[in-house]
Amino acid sequence: MEIISGTALSKIVKNSLAERIAAWKAEGKRAPKLSVVLVGEDSDSMKYVKIKEKTCAEIGMIGELHLLPENISQGELLGLIDKLNRNEMVDGILIQLPLPAHIDTKTVLNHVDYRKDADGLHPMNAGLLFEGGKGVLPCTPKGIISLLKYGNIEIDGKHAVVLGRSNLVGNPVAQMLMRENATVTICHTHTQNLPNIVKQADILVLAMGTFGVVTPEMLKPDVVVVDVAMNWVNNRLAGDLYAERNLAALENIVSVITPVPGGVGPMTIVGLLENVVEMATSQPHSPK
Repeated sequence: MEIISGTALSKIVKNSLAERIAAWKAEGKRAPKLSVVLVGEDSDSMKYVKIKEKTCAEIGMIGELHLLPENISQGELLGLIDKLNRNEMVDGILIQLPLPAHIDTKTVLNHVDYRKDADGLHPMNAGLLFEGGKGVLPCTPKGIISLLKYGNIEIDGKHAVVLGRSNLVGNPVAQMLMRENATVTICHTHTQNLPNIVKQADILVLAMGTFGVVTPEMLKPDVVVVDVAMNWVNNRLAGDLYAERNLAALENIVSVITPVPGGVGPMTIVGLLENVVEMATSQPHSPK
C-alpha cells in the first residue's frame, strides 16, 4: 500500500511557485498579493490565517490580513470587499469562514469579484467549472486532483465514488474528476445501499465528515482512497475511513491512500497560493 503525502507534494509546489514569483519580480513586477478578511478572533480561524500568512511569506507573496471586529455590520464588511475588488494591487481575496451568525455568508462570498475569488467559491467560478470553462478552481478539489496525478493514479475511465455533496468539496471534485474522464457517483446521507456503491469504487473520495462511515469490508480490492475529512476522535485527527488509524488493516485491500493529517490539507493551502499566482500573472499589467 502506497501512502501519498500531501506534505511532500506541497513542498514541491511551493518551491515551484517561489521560483515563478522570483522570475516575475525579476521582470520588475510586484509580488502577488492575497488579502484575507477575518471577522472576529475565532482561535481555529486565527490559526489557519497565520499558516496562510506564513506560507505566503515563504514563497515571496504578500499576505495582507484585515482583522475585523465580531460585531461589524454586514454593510461595513461588504464595503471593505468593494474596496478590495477595486484595488489593482490586490490579486486575490479570501473570506475566512465561518462568519458570525448575523452575517449572511452567501451574500458576502458572492460580493467578491469572481476574478479575485482566491477560494474559487463564487457562483461564476462554479458555473465555469460546470460548463468546462476556465475559472478559479476551489482549493481542496484542486489539491485532490494534484495528489492523484502526483501518485500517477489513472483517472481516465475509472469509477470514482465521492461521499459528500458540499459545494466546498463534493460537488466540485466530482466535476473535476469528470473533466479527467472518470465516471462519477456522488453519495450522501440519503444514499441507499451505500456499501454496495462504495464497493464499486476504483477511486474513493471521502468528504462526509463522519468518522467510520466507511469500513474496510466495504472497499474494493486495490481501491485508491482520498480521505478529505478531518474528525476529532479521542483527541486525535481522523478521516472518514474507520481503519485509517490502523493502516495495517488496509494493507491487502487499499492500493493507495492519503493520510489524515498530512494528506489533502497541505494541498488545500498550496491550491490557494496557486490560484493567487495565476490571477496575478494573468493580468495585462502588474504595477509596483
